[in-house]
Amino acid sequence: MKTLIRALLALAIAACAFSARAAVITDIAGRKVETPAKVQRILLGEGRLFYSLALLEGKAPQARLAGWQGDFRQLDPQTYAQYKKRFPEIDRIPLIGNTSESSVNAEKVLTLRPDIAIFSLSGHGPGVSNPIVKQLQAAKVPVVFVDFRDAPLEHTIPSLRIMGKALQREAEAERFIRFYQTRLDAIRQASRAIPAAQKPKVFLDLRAGAFPHVASAGKGSLGELVDAAGGVNIGDALLPTPLGEINMEKVLALQPDWYIGTGSAEPGAAAGIQFGPAVSPAQARASLLKAAARSPVGALKAVRQGRTLGAWHHFYNTPYHIVLLEAFAKTLQPQTFAKLDPEASWKQLHRDFLAIEPQGVYWVKGKP
Repeated sequence: MKTLIRALLALAIAACAFSARAAVITDIAGRKVETPAKVQRILLGEGRLFYSLALLEGKAPQARLAGWQGDFRQLDPQTYAQYKKRFPEIDRIPLIGNTSESSVNAEKVLTLRPDIAIFSLSGHGPGVSNPIVKQLQAAKVPVVFVDFRDAPLEHTIPSLRIMGKALQREAEAERFIRFYQTRLDAIRQASRAIPAAQKPKVFLDLRAGAFPHVASAGKGSLGELVDAAGGVNIGDALLPTPLGEINMEKVLALQPDWYIGTGSAEPGAAAGIQFGPAVSPAQARASLLKAAARSPVGALKAVRQGRTLGAWHHFYNTPYHIVLLEAFAKTLQPQTFAKLDPEASWKQLHRDFLAIEPQGVYWVKGKP
């Protein structure tokens, strides 16, 4: 009998061990991925996936990072500086590339010996078809795809659950999901009761004034937030993709009711809208009005009549967009959403989930 019990115990232990090794998740690209039982070295295919990782990693968001793309450091230097001040060691986290998919160095990636790689479905890092994915798989490094950029309202919660399970942070993921889902449900429920005729047309001017062309959002990206907040994103009918260059002649013909510009320029920058932890409200507002007044955007009636709002551009690539959704709703439907307090939500997000304090400005109206 004792021999039989010992054998059964051995089988149970072996089964548990096998179960841990054989955990399989379905990522946001629909791929089945076997994830390791323990993760100590995480590779981020896009540096700004750190925004999401930081929600799950508590007070030491950098501790398990084995490497990342350089886009976080180069495209959001203000937030990077905030983390660097708190965690100087982030400067020593190896870079696998600069700010584009083509810049990623496959040999560098493999030398970092990651336990797992988290990639974004689209954006600045390696995509699903990139050869690096197969190279990592051949080296027994699981690659997991998530998305906070193309379909933020559809993919954020499943992407956080995928990251939570893959990185052994399921409880932390569910805690943030409750924060996110409560706010999203409240806005969606109230928006459904708003008659279509009372929903203002909105033009999104992404990275306004930073480039010669004008870019906007179609169905997806920040366009989803406009529609969910009680507005009508005119880019839905003008762009076939979540993000892209837009024809300003068509925008002028539609004469939207609201202009929303995004930016992440540093204080004192010559072009672009200034937002981030080092920016003051006066700097944000002045740069918003300057960008909105440029030709041909400045010909819009919404701009000339002062219906302008500006927002931090990187909301488009992070679950933090739930707070921007509140700011959009309060702006576009002030009576319906009079009690919303996005400032309080922003502070709570930092207090409850992040290792840094809220600083600076992340959205502002052209008229106070």
